[in-house]
Amino acid sequence: MAISSSTAGAGGAARRSRPTSTVLLMANYAALLVGSVASSLLSRFYFEHGGQNKWVVTLVQSAGFPTLVATVFLAGRPAAAPRPFLWFSRRFLSVSLIIGALMGVNNLLFSYSSSLLPVSTSSLLLSTQLAFTLVLAVAIVRHPITFVNLNAVVLMTLCSVLLGLRSGDTGESPDRKGYILGFVVTLSAAGLFSAYLPVMELLYREAVSGGFILAVEVQAVMQAMASVVAAVGLAASGGMGGEVARWKGSHAVYWLVVATLLVTWQACFMGTAGVIYLTSSLHSGVCLAAVLTINVIGGVVVFGDPFGAEKAIATALCIWGLSSYLYGEYTKSKKKDKDDDALAGDHYDALKSLTADREAAGEAAETV
Repeated sequence: MAISSSTAGAGGAARRSRPTSTVLLMANYAALLVGSVASSLLSRFYFEHGGQNKWVVTLVQSAGFPTLVATVFLAGRPAAAPRPFLWFSRRFLSVSLIIGALMGVNNLLFSYSSSLLPVSTSSLLLSTQLAFTLVLAVAIVRHPITFVNLNAVVLMTLCSVLLGLRSGDTGESPDRKGYILGFVVTLSAAGLFSAYLPVMELLYREAVSGGFILAVEVQAVMQAMASVVAAVGLAASGGMGGEVARWKGSHAVYWLVVATLLVTWQACFMGTAGVIYLTSSLHSGVCLAAVLTINVIGGVVVFGDPFGAEKAIATALCIWGLSSYLYGEYTKSKKKDKDDDALAGDHYDALKSLTADREAAGEAAETV
């Protein structure tokens, strides 16, 4: 009977922990959604209203890291968790700094993308990161590949090819060269960021096991390094250089946009890292693809981005690929739940049989 009781207790503890994990995951979903949509639209708004310095937009993507540092010291901490930031080994810190520097480069690529392409076009191209992420997740974290995964890769690839073959609608770019440059840097940003996702999953799996707050610490270190890269680039390019004076509007609005970008980009990146930590890199990639589809609609509604036949077909392919992947994950999850229930039933039957045998043996001993 003691075995049955302890098993029930463990199951109850697991059930009690699920609501907490679910709330944390929902919070990261919300941060990813709001942060991605708001930061993408505001970055385009910045360039539409006279902003020209791409290093400024690069810097605001990571310079909000002090909010993460404050969270680390103010939030509750598990008893088993080590002291903030002191648990980093030299090797782990070096890896985190390298990834942070690459994030700084990726942020610069996104800044160029925002300045050269409409939100709807850049979002469609960035959504191809799901295909890159799948391939890299298979190679780096050994994620199993299935037909629906491959289908999503093919459709997302067709989406980018279709957009690449067009020369740009009226109002998309001053010339074909600008469109092609925007196309290249956007796909480069998608590829680099898709590498970041499985690498972070591997990093969390191998070295971060003391709770979610440690994942926040890792993200703070990486964002700090990305800020250093952006700050050096900004200084080398001459600093702000009259950026505020060129702004089409009041200076108060300029600084409000910059401050809002600081917050929304941190929400986006922390939401992404949180989803990776709590689920997987591929799941995070799917969430990003879904959010980027929303960005396409946002670009058309807010900025009146052109939405011709090619872009409509590309959007349909993107949604088709995303839906295909989600359906595959849903069926796999249902099968896994069914198998888990069957395994739990077998375990319960085995415990029940063991308990019955012990009771029978006890009765036999009393009879003797």
